[in-house]
Amino acid sequence: MRNLLPEPPATRLPVDAEASAALESVAPGAEKEVAARFPSYSDAWAALAKTSMDAGEPVAAYAYARTGYHRGLDQLRRAGWRGSGPVPWAHEANRGFLRCLHQLALAADAIGESDEAARCAQFLRDCDPSAADALTG
Repeated sequence: MRNLLPEPPATRLPVDAEASAALESVAPGAEKEVAARFPSYSDAWAALAKTSMDAGEPVAAYAYARTGYHRGLDQLRRAGWRGSGPVPWAHEANRGFLRCLHQLALAADAIGESDEAARCAQFLRDCDPSAADALTG
């Protein structure tokens, strides 16, 4: 059956050029400095989560990803998101939140929280299938 209700408009987070530049210029492994300086910047938390997963530390990755995910949800709500609708991967400022969601799914899976892993993976696909495709390869 086809849904006859219109889809909510896409949500685009505001660009944080200063935080983005700080993350791009920081040495690998020093992402904590950016997260401390810009705690609402989800991409810094996503970088910390990925670094932790790559180091075989899924509990730390889960904590970092969960923090960035919740900071991103706060920003999405402030930008008008009402719990559903597209969060486009093509909009660079959305990518931190989407990366956190992906890292949260991976970390949840790694610690045996399969329901959370599946929920996060589906939420990522619901936000933007191209995000899921880009992040999962």
